Amino acid sequence: MRILPVLCALLLLMLQGVTGLFPGRASAQDCERRGGFCSHRSCPPGIGRIGLCSEQEFCCRMRWYP
Repeated sequence: MRILPVLCALLLLMLQGVTGLFPGRASAQDCERRGGFCSHRSCPPGIGRIGLCSEQEFCCRMRWYP
């Protein structure tokens, strides 16, 4: 019974990470909610693309290095 909480926590962490793997169409509000900003055509150097705001705008966010 001790392993059950650990398995639940692991499952939740895995499911939480799945949503960030696939950049999908979103609005500017969704991009800002994820901590990003919309950029026309491409993201600036050093900034990672995390999704789309529209057909010609990408949702960009600072990359975090440990």
